[in-house]
Amino acid sequence: MDFDRSGVNALMEITNRPELVFARGWGSWLEDSAGKRYLDFVQGWAVNCLGHCPAPVVAALSAQAGRLINPSPAFYNQPAIDLAKRLVSVSCFDRIFFANSGAEANEGAIKLARKWGRLHRKGAYKIITFDHSFHGRTLATMSASGKPGWDTLFAPQVDGFPKAVLNDLESVRVLIDDRTVAVMLEPVQGEAGVIPATVEFLRQLRQLTEAAGLLLILDEVQTGMGRTGTLFAYEHADITPDIITLGKGIGGGVPLSALCAREAVSCFQPGDQGGTYNGNPLMAAAGVAIFDILTAPGFLASVNERAAQLSEGLLALSSKWGMRGERGAGLLRALVLDRGDAVAIVEAARALTPDGLLLNSPRPELLRFMPALNVSADEVARMLAYLDEAVRKVRGPR
Repeated sequence: MDFDRSGVNALMEITNRPELVFARGWGSWLEDSAGKRYLDFVQGWAVNCLGHCPAPVVAALSAQAGRLINPSPAFYNQPAIDLAKRLVSVSCFDRIFFANSGAEANEGAIKLARKWGRLHRKGAYKIITFDHSFHGRTLATMSASGKPGWDTLFAPQVDGFPKAVLNDLESVRVLIDDRTVAVMLEPVQGEAGVIPATVEFLRQLRQLTEAAGLLLILDEVQTGMGRTGTLFAYEHADITPDIITLGKGIGGGVPLSALCAREAVSCFQPGDQGGTYNGNPLMAAAGVAIFDILTAPGFLASVNERAAQLSEGLLALSSKWGMRGERGAGLLRALVLDRGDAVAIVEAARALTPDGLLLNSPRPELLRFMPALNVSADEVARMLAYLDEAVRKVRGPR
C-alpha cells in the first residue's frame, strides 16, 4: 500500500514528519505502507516497553473491551483496583491516581503538592525544578520545565517554579524560602540529553527536603517501569520520595499514567482531582498485563544484560568514530557525538536498506536510545551495525 497524502493536510502540524506511514508493528520492528521494515530504538519515546503489539497486552485489551470499557471515574472498576494494588505492593506509596499522560500525572503532582502546602505549610506553593528539565506540555508543566525557550513560548508562565541546577545541591538550597513546598526532578533528564541525577545528589536532596519539611517529587514518566534496570529509578539511590509520577511504559502503548503518593501526602478531597477517562478499565487492564511481565522473575535481570551490551557497543562506536562516549541508565542511553550531525545520522539510519533504523536526536550532538525492554541480544547487535553504517554514510569511511 503506497503512501496516500490526500488526508495529510487534515492533520494539524505539530512536528516534522518524514514521508512515510507506518502500517503495522511487532516487537522491535515497524513496517511502513510500502512494506519496508525498520528496527525501532525509539519505541514511541520509551512508551512501548514490550515493543509493538505485545500479545499479552493485545489479549488484555481484547478481553476487557468485551466486558467493560468506561463506567466513569465516579465508580470503582476491577482492573484499576488490581493495578493500584500491584503498584502499592512494590513501592513506598500508599495511594494511586490514574491519568492518561505523563503531563497529566505531573499536573496532578503539582496540584497535590500545592494542596498539601496550603494545609501544612501556611499556603506554600513554590516547587523548585531544574534547568533543562521536561515535565510535559500543559501550561503548568511547561512552566515547571526548564527547557530553553519555553519561558516565553506561551507566556505568561504559571508562577512558582524557580530553577536549580541538576546535581548541585547548593543551587537548590539557596532557592528555598517560606513559600517553598517541594522539589521536583527527573532521575534522568531525558529530553536534556539523558543526564542522570547522581545517587549522591538524590540522597542529599532527600536529606535536604526532609530537614526543610518539603516534599520530594520524582518525575518517573520516562524512567519508571523498568527502564533504568529497576522497577523505579529512585531505587538506585535507596531513597523514599513523597510523590512519583509514572507514564509511558506503564501502559506499554496505551494512554495511561499514574500519580503515586504516600498516605501522609494524599490530601485530595472529592472534587479536587478527576478526569473523564482516568482509571478506565480498558487502559488499566493493559497496565496490569504490562506490570505482571515487568515484575516476573528474571525480567529486570535481562534488561540489565541488554543495557550492558548496548552501553559497551556504543562505547566501541564512540571510540571508532572519535565521539565523546555514552551515558544513561538501563535501557535509556545516549551516544554523545563530537559534532552536531545527529539529525543527519537519524535520517541516514531511517533511509538504510533493506531495513531502516529509527533513532531519536533530542540535541544536535546527541543520539538517544529507548528500545523495548525485551529487545533481544541479536537486535541490539543489529542496531549497532546499522548505526555504524549510518555514521559512515554521513561522515565517510573510517
